Amino acid sequence: MLRGGLGAAVFVRTVHTALTWAVTLVLFLHDTDLWSRDDGSKVLQPLCFLFFVLCSMALYFAVSLMDPGYVMSDCDEKVTQCLTPLLLSHFNPSADPSPVRSRRCGYCLFKQPMRARHCKSCQHCVRRYDHHCPWIENCVGEKNHPLFILYLCVQLMALLWALRLGWSGFHFAETWTEWLHVNVFLLLAFVLSCIFTVVVSLLLVCHLYLISCNVTTWEFMSHHRIAYLKHYESDANPFDKGIIRNIWSFFCTFGTVAWERIYFRESYATV
Repeated sequence: MLRGGLGAAVFVRTVHTALTWAVTLVLFLHDTDLWSRDDGSKVLQPLCFLFFVLCSMALYFAVSLMDPGYVMSDCDEKVTQCLTPLLLSHFNPSADPSPVRSRRCGYCLFKQPMRARHCKSCQHCVRRYDHHCPWIENCVGEKNHPLFILYLCVQLMALLWALRLGWSGFHFAETWTEWLHVNVFLLLAFVLSCIFTVVVSLLLVCHLYLISCNVTTWEFMSHHRIAYLKHYESDANPFDKGIIRNIWSFFCTFGTVAWERIYFRESYATV
């Protein structure tokens, strides 16, 4: 299964790289606005566009190859095991900790921290698991989620620029056959850019909304099945600290977060 997963990852990343550079090459070879300037800064715009493409590629490989937050041992669970009964007894002595007791993963056999989930594709439990992204062939979790958002932003800017350049390169012809003959490769590049622009835009908007609520994609989709959430109403979230603090914590928190502290504080602060 590991070999199959590695082969799929190599294939997906190769396709992504090939499509990216194919679209870029078409835009450079056609008479687009990349070469519209006649002064000394003629090469400035092509270099800037190439820089955006290189940045998006670098971020893509960084997100797809980095550790998303794998749970590798039970060592960090000792804190959680001690923390749970102490917090429960402090906030609510009669509370039953069983609904949110940490569980041992049936696949990798490690105890899962709160908000972690096992990914069958990666064969690991991932901290603050959001989803497994087939386009990067990696999970999006606690360690690479902010970088994933940055990648989406840079990718979207590059795609929007590619759309404008592609549109500027179309040339009129007397017949549709002649027009298609002249613009066929540019048309394919433009259509691909349109498709990916729509997909990336939707992904970015959805993720920014969930980040502002401090909810992961997995929690949003499976709220009723998650032990630490199913006794809450569908619109309630024990990790929500307000939009500003949620966004700040997401982008400016480094290292591992003990979500149990936030969960129990929010759960029992009103008792």
